[in-house]
Amino acid sequence: MQRKQSDQWWNNTWLLHHDNAPAHATLMTQPFLTDNNMTVVPHPPYLPDLAPSDFFLFPKLETKLKGRRFQMLEEIQAESQAVLYTLQKNDLQECLKNWQHRWDHYQASEGDYFEGDAGP
Repeated sequence: MQRKQSDQWWNNTWLLHHDNAPAHATLMTQPFLTDNNMTVVPHPPYLPDLAPSDFFLFPKLETKLKGRRFQMLEEIQAESQAVLYTLQKNDLQECLKNWQHRWDHYQASEGDYFEGDAGP
């Protein structure tokens, strides 16, 4: 963040949203976030559809790679990387807009469990 969006980094005008993965909740990560005054948007438990990787990235990869057979791990990595390189700025902007919609839907539910897609 500091390298890519230095103005937001220095003004502290950005938010970090991460899921509940063990690496994100580790005793080393939490103090780092606190020490660097990083505003963390909490990810509610049992609600994976708030993670952009789940509702945006993985489906894009799956669509392009579905039904294909790979002999080597390197082939999968190369094809996955090729798919990622096709993403455009507007794809990511749309992803963030959808994330905001999903977050608003979750907030409106006041944390209650709901079924169905929270997406647009």
